[in-house]
Amino acid sequence: MEDQKKLYVVEVEKAKEVRSNGRPSRGPVYRNVLAKDGFRPLSQSLQSCWDIFCESVRKFPDNRMLGEREMSHGQAGKYIWLTYREVYDLVLKVGASMRVCGVKQGGKCGIYGANCSNWVISMQACNALGLYCVPLYDTLGAGAAEYIICHAEVSVAFAEETKISEVLKAFPNAGKFLKSLISFGKVTQEQKDMAGNFDLKLYSWDEFLLLGMQEKIDLPAKKKTDICTIMYTSGTTGDPKGVMISNESILSLISGVNHHMETVGEEFTDKDVYLSYLPLAHIFDRVIEELFISKGASVGFWHKDVKQLIDDIKELKPTVFCSVPRVLDRIYSGLVEKISCAGFLKHKLFNFTYNYKLGNMSKGYRHSEAAPIFDKIIFNKVKEGLGGNLRLILSGAAPLSSTVETYLRVVTCANVLQGYGLTETCAGSFVARPDELAMVGTVGPPLPIIDVCLESVPEMGYDALGDTPRGEICIRGKCLFSGYYKREDLTKEVLVDGWFHTGDVGEWQPDGSMKIIDRKKNIFKLSQGEYVAVENLEGIYSLASSVDSIWIYGSSYESFLVAVVNPNMEALRSWANENGMTGDFDTICENPKAKAYILSELTNIAKEKKLKGFEFIKAVHLDPVPFDMERELITPTHKKKRAQFLKYYQNNIDTLYKNTR
Repeated sequence: MEDQKKLYVVEVEKAKEVRSNGRPSRGPVYRNVLAKDGFRPLSQSLQSCWDIFCESVRKFPDNRMLGEREMSHGQAGKYIWLTYREVYDLVLKVGASMRVCGVKQGGKCGIYGANCSNWVISMQACNALGLYCVPLYDTLGAGAAEYIICHAEVSVAFAEETKISEVLKAFPNAGKFLKSLISFGKVTQEQKDMAGNFDLKLYSWDEFLLLGMQEKIDLPAKKKTDICTIMYTSGTTGDPKGVMISNESILSLISGVNHHMETVGEEFTDKDVYLSYLPLAHIFDRVIEELFISKGASVGFWHKDVKQLIDDIKELKPTVFCSVPRVLDRIYSGLVEKISCAGFLKHKLFNFTYNYKLGNMSKGYRHSEAAPIFDKIIFNKVKEGLGGNLRLILSGAAPLSSTVETYLRVVTCANVLQGYGLTETCAGSFVARPDELAMVGTVGPPLPIIDVCLESVPEMGYDALGDTPRGEICIRGKCLFSGYYKREDLTKEVLVDGWFHTGDVGEWQPDGSMKIIDRKKNIFKLSQGEYVAVENLEGIYSLASSVDSIWIYGSSYESFLVAVVNPNMEALRSWANENGMTGDFDTICENPKAKAYILSELTNIAKEKKLKGFEFIKAVHLDPVPFDMERELITPTHKKKRAQFLKYYQNNIDTLYKNTR
């Protein structure tokens, strides 16, 4: 049991009123209390991501490094592993073959496809040769791939077998830059012929490994300040932006995470096992995998079927699982559904044990000490369903609801932590602490590698100097990006005097953890002059159990809000059965009574949360199809593309306003 009056940050600079450069007032600058006397210095012997890998090969040559499931007749079997030494040897072969292709230090290498061993081997070859690793978005299709190849001037690219034809669609435009394309698997003669038309050399994986057999490879010296990857962020508007990340950014991030986890007794070791399924094309998974590689830990890959993800977890038995709210919401819904169908007595027993354990956790007990007997006889089934070894679930990319976070903290027998960061901050900026139930709904304190302050947003009513400080989150530190590739104009917009302006609005909590409450640009004015902070409202309305996802819209020509809702299928079908309504899910969604039911659920939430009158939703359209990337409604990290939402649902919005006035 510990004292409840805790403060995890320390002030390092005073607040500033409205400044001479015309920027709004700024709150005090804080950093993690662990770094009150300065940030932990980086190791002088490690200059790059390549050095990290080589160090682990030296220390843990026979440890399992990369694992994939053996596939037989479409069925996934056991994990087959490559050791650190075996991966190192393959990386050098790939590097030698890349040299034959004429790639030199500072060149750009694209990687296109779902996570797999060859993805990491290609990435490490980039690290070895001092190349810019440029992931091509697996989720954005050929249009974005062509844009990135041309914008980054990618000369060599690796792609999973099923993506070769997608890359070829980028020609002839991509032909100015891309000269060599390597498949992670096989290539067809037809593809080779097509590549030949564009003067593109196309290799299967096995062919490529033989290419550099006679090549002697001298690896270049690398520096901390060298760029190791350009991550193109999908962005909610305009073309993707190329975020340049240096070796120093990744080394700093790893140092900060290690410092944080060591102090809470949860440090990572070579015994850890990590499930890789979040895209390596995003910074979140990239730095997490670099972190586990630095420890000599094992990385097992999913077999690219999201419906079979739980099967991968059961087979791999990971100790650490990084996820996004959408996946954790599915796990939560599945668990709740199982319990509700378990019969009256089992349901009652589960609720009793859940409330007992939660009560003790609320009093300050660690989750492992809150109800050990109930863990063994009740919650162990949940733990075994997630492989049996899970000790940490980390959620990022979007806010995780407090309901889901609390539930999973109790029933999984693992620490469930939210983190926050952007590609520009090298993913991790804030991470919650284990066994601190007060941090549910927050992203925790800053990692001990950054300084943080809030800048007031007067037009939204957020005051960084108020009693409850709220404002745009600004970050300073060595983990920051080096700029947007070829876009100095955009870099200057967000990097001011060494501070990166995130665009996210945060609220300091009394213990020094941060709560993300809004997005700076997601604000609109209704006809009566009231401002609406839409992301905050969407977070509140998403608490309705009948709602899977919601997009809220308001027009400056109208006095009220309308919304498009993805209803929860189970909840809506259950309501339909109780009310004698027949038909499939699509038909139910079209029924005016169903719309009225969902609207009443939203109204109940609005009343419960004491929303203002103009924040109530007055009409809804129900879409049975989840908001997806195919219709370009969301980015790969599930952020809403609001302009595209309006374009796609314009007719529905017009009808809602017309019928509700």
